[in-house]
Amino acid sequence: MRKADLINQISAKTGIPKVDVLVTLENLIKTIKQSLAEGENIYIRGFGSFITKKRASKIGRNIRKNVAVNIPETRIPAFKPSKEFVQEIKDSVSPEKPE
Repeated sequence: MRKADLINQISAKTGIPKVDVLVTLENLIKTIKQSLAEGENIYIRGFGSFITKKRASKIGRNIRKNVAVNIPETRIPAFKPSKEFVQEIKDSVSPEKPE
């Protein structure tokens, strides 16, 4: 499902115009990105958590020059689904789509 499909489904189920759904969805995504960039996690009960994880610094190698390179510590975004969300997916009986 793409973003356009998601907007169409939400609009059809709620009766809200597609333009309003698009603006709301764009602002949700923008707010999540800004909050994670500021180091603030987002917790949505029954859905999951948008968090940042730290990747520890490590020593890598430049194979061409055979030189050790220090890779600094970084933060990466991650999503951790709630237990209810995971259980709902496990309990669903829909067949998997072949790719």
